[in-house]
Amino acid sequence: MNLLLFNLATDADDPILGFTTSWSNRLAAHYEHIDVITMRAGRLDVAPNVSVYSIGKERGYGEARRAVEFYRVLSALLLRRRYAASFAHMQPLFALMSAPLLRPLNVPITLWYTHRQRHRTLEWATQVSRRVVTASPDSFPIATPKLRVLGHGIDTEFFRTEGEGLRTEKNAPGIPNTSIAADLLLSPQPSVLSPQYVVHVARLMPIKQQATLIRALPSVPTAHAVFVGDVPPEQGTNYRAELEALARDLGVAERVTFAGNQSAEGVRAWYARAAAAVNLSPVGLFDKAALEALAMRVPTIVTNPSFDPLLGDASWRSESPEDHAGLAARLTAILALDPAERERLTSISRMRTVEAHGLDGLIRRLVQVLNTGEMT
Repeated sequence: MNLLLFNLATDADDPILGFTTSWSNRLAAHYEHIDVITMRAGRLDVAPNVSVYSIGKERGYGEARRAVEFYRVLSALLLRRRYAASFAHMQPLFALMSAPLLRPLNVPITLWYTHRQRHRTLEWATQVSRRVVTASPDSFPIATPKLRVLGHGIDTEFFRTEGEGLRTEKNAPGIPNTSIAADLLLSPQPSVLSPQYVVHVARLMPIKQQATLIRALPSVPTAHAVFVGDVPPEQGTNYRAELEALARDLGVAERVTFAGNQSAEGVRAWYARAAAAVNLSPVGLFDKAALEALAMRVPTIVTNPSFDPLLGDASWRSESPEDHAGLAARLTAILALDPAERERLTSISRMRTVEAHGLDGLIRRLVQVLNTGEMT
């Protein structure tokens, strides 16, 4: 059986979408061949039976040119290969565009979408898809009987601590090149750090509530906030400047680090040094960054109730993304945890995260839906 896959980016080094390479490679074990049509391509590190075709966004092609390229590539592939299924990962547009060609050939479309935003293209793509899959019950904004909840797919063999067999090198690519992060992967995860790094992994956007963490810092004097991620190109750079100004106004600028975009290795490196993590995404944004932190056995404060079954302690969930006083109180409690209690709680959260959101389980469930439309 062959699989046709659509995605936004196929680039092993992409700080946001690099994981799609791992997904493609894991899916490759279940299919004779996978053809990937991607909006843009970067460094390719795919299995031998995975072929990647970009429609040219990385080459500066405009929308009209990309549409022509999409149909040129898709038509050529359909002439030479038969597909058991197609999978559109965060690409309702490609699901919709491909439907007129795939339906006559009886190639079922499965759409993956995890976002709170509802729009007309998504509604139409839902209509032409056999199934829609998502990470949590609240991460797909349209009520439909086509929906199947699969969980996220975190590579929990990659996101694990040194004590669990993580093999790293001191100068591994992606480790933050800053004095406060030197040798972090070679050290065991400590229970008390000076300073105590509180890691927030997300693009710098108001909806991610980085300002709440900064406002909490004056009440947690040992905490040092590290923001991993940068302002997305379409938003401009003002938001980072606003955060920097807020930190100066509150007198905590020396306890705030903007680490910028990082490779997966860089993200893992920051988690390995973290005393706590924070993810303040609202309901509807079931953020995989929080799952990566939990898999790394980092106590993680969240606001989305969808994380409740995974948390080592119920107090790790804050009631509101804007509640900086509540966040400060939770951080204070976490940073003061007894080492044995921290070990117990973070072991629980990792075990639950692996079971519900590990990549192997996700791929197994996804393949079932792609091939049959259902999970057994």
